[in-house]
Amino acid sequence: MNISFTDQQSEYIAQQVASGDYRNASEVVREALRLHRQYRQQVINDLRAQIEQGWDGPSSGLSVRGIAEHRIAGGG
Repeated sequence: MNISFTDQQSEYIAQQVASGDYRNASEVVREALRLHRQYRQQVINDLRAQIEQGWDGPSSGLSVRGIAEHRIAGGG
């Protein structure tokens, strides 16, 4: 596998290794991927909870267009 990083990303990885918190660049990248996976799962869980709340909540009686117009007008 070949991965390319920007100069800024490469510098950040090098700084993390130099700090002594990681033994090598691979550890930094593995940790970043682990945290990314956790973050993505939390986003998905939050969205599911919001969808469930919407399904279980009261009906507003508005159409999709009405909801969009309400939001555009600053109603939330």
